[in-house]
Amino acid sequence: MTPTSSLEELIEALRCLPGVGPKSAQRMAYHLLQRDRNGAERLARGIDQALQTLHHCARCNNYTEAEVCERCLSPRRDASQLCIVEMPVDAISMEQAHAYNGLYYVLMGRLSPLDGIGPKELAFSRLLERATDGVVREVILATNFTNEGEATAHYLSELLHARGLRVSRIARGLPVGGELEFSDAATVAQALRERREFV
Repeated sequence: MTPTSSLEELIEALRCLPGVGPKSAQRMAYHLLQRDRNGAERLARGIDQALQTLHHCARCNNYTEAEVCERCLSPRRDASQLCIVEMPVDAISMEQAHAYNGLYYVLMGRLSPLDGIGPKELAFSRLLERATDGVVREVILATNFTNEGEATAHYLSELLHARGLRVSRIARGLPVGGELEFSDAATVAQALRERREFV
């Protein structure tokens, strides 16, 4: 068996990025090596530093360098509202809409039995502990309007209703099959304003 060359290893490493196929990875690798070696070194340092310093916030599960992130510690946020999103980019989209001032919980995924992702893999027990802290009064489900996102919202609504929490779902101002990350701020704001009780 022939050992993998450094170039082949770099190309394969770049392919782990979403939407990057073999040709794109090859172009990126050659660009970094031939035209932007400083950029390549900066990228390597940035990835290494992020892996060394970032971990999950103890309260919202988003990435942070501290035990608890700045957003969770902010006295200006409404701690009685907890918005559940799938990924960190979804929380960023919600923030850019300037229509929500509560706190977040980031699932870091969504239910997908075909991919082996269930409640245990998403640590729903940790979410339930956070949502039933005695301060949260309303949980807003802002999972994406994909089949998996809808299944996740439905599953969570049953768990949260059983614990006496008010549960709402963002409205379908977003297109069916759409994701928060790719929606404009006005659409996200409209969806948040038109959220409804999730029964």
